[in-house]
Amino acid sequence: MEYKSSDISSAYLRSRKIPSTACAGCGLGMNHKIVIQAIKELKLAVEDIIWGTSIGCAGRQTFGTWKGDGVAGTHGRIYAIARGLRVVLPPNKELILTVGDGDAFGIGLNHLIHAARSNADMTVIVNDNLGYQSTGGQYGWTTPQGSKTDSSPYGMFEHNLMSEGMDVLHILKGAGATFLARHVSMDGAWAVDTVKKAILNKGFSLVHMTFPCPTNFASKELGSRDPVKIFNWIKNHAAPMGQEKDDTIWVTGIYHDASNSRPEFSRLIHETVEKIRRTGTL
Repeated sequence: MEYKSSDISSAYLRSRKIPSTACAGCGLGMNHKIVIQAIKELKLAVEDIIWGTSIGCAGRQTFGTWKGDGVAGTHGRIYAIARGLRVVLPPNKELILTVGDGDAFGIGLNHLIHAARSNADMTVIVNDNLGYQSTGGQYGWTTPQGSKTDSSPYGMFEHNLMSEGMDVLHILKGAGATFLARHVSMDGAWAVDTVKKAILNKGFSLVHMTFPCPTNFASKELGSRDPVKIFNWIKNHAAPMGQEKDDTIWVTGIYHDASNSRPEFSRLIHETVEKIRRTGTL
C-alpha cells in the first residue's frame, strides 16, 4: 500500500484524529487506512462521500474523522438511517459506513438484513475486534470458539455467527446482499482492491475486517498486550479462500459478488413513484 499519512490527512481526514484515537497497538487504524486508500485510488473526492459511523471502538475512531459530510447512528440504527439517506441523496453520492462487530452482527443485525434485502447502495465496513472491547472485553457474535475473554474465563463455548460452520456472511447473502467479502487488517493492498470493488457495486456491499485488539482480547486470550503477538496470531489464523488449514479461523477474500445484478433500492423507489405519477398504477 503506497500512501503518505500527510496526503491522507490533508485530502480526507481531520488532523485531530490522526493517526488514530484507538489504544496503542490497535489495528483499527490499519482498517481505516485501507478504506481511505481505496477511496483515494478510486479518485473520489471528499464531497463524493457521506460517511456513517456507529458505536463502540469503530464509531469513536471514525466519527468526525472524515472531512466531509457524516452521520452517526446509535446502537445498530445507522443502516436504517443510511437507507433513508439513500432515497434522498443523488445517486452519485457514495455512502460508506464504518461499524463494529457488535453494532453490525448484534443489536443492528435486523436493520443490516433489511439494508441487504432492499439492496440499498451502501458500503458497510465491519471492523471486528472479536468482542465488546470498548466495554471491557466481553465475548461477542464473532469471538473465536474457545477464546478466553473478560466474560468467558474458561473459554467461549456458545454457538455464534462464526462457529461450527456458521457464518454471518451466509445470512447476508441469503438476505440479498450483492457483494460480500472478508479480510484481516494485515491483508493490505489486497483488502484495498476488495473495498474498491465493494464501493463500485451499486447495491448493498459489506466487507468484514478483523483487526487486533491488544488491550482486551489479546491480554485475556494470549496473556499479553504485546501488539506483535496478537498481530501474528490473527495473521497465522487467516488464509485466502482455497488455502485454508485446520487452524484457519478467517477465510479471506470475496465470498459473493453479484454486483449490479439486482435493482438498487433508491432507484427502484424513484422509478416506481414516477410510474405511478404517470400512469396511476404499478
